[in-house]
Amino acid sequence: MYVCICNRVPESEVHECIRAGARTEEAVGDACEAGTGCGTCLDRIADMLEAHYGSPALSQG
Repeated sequence: MYVCICNRVPESEVHECIRAGARTEEAVGDACEAGTGCGTCLDRIADMLEAHYGSPALSQG
């Protein structure tokens, strides 16, 4: 399933970025371009970050 349709970034790739240390939506975007198009997927990325790190993600880099 794609998290970011604009850049065709699948959920698995976003998970890889998070496991590699991305802690913010911006860091995920820098790593795989998810969330750098229209921005509709930023909430989903934030949810994935929260699920991984256990607290709300910061929207700053």
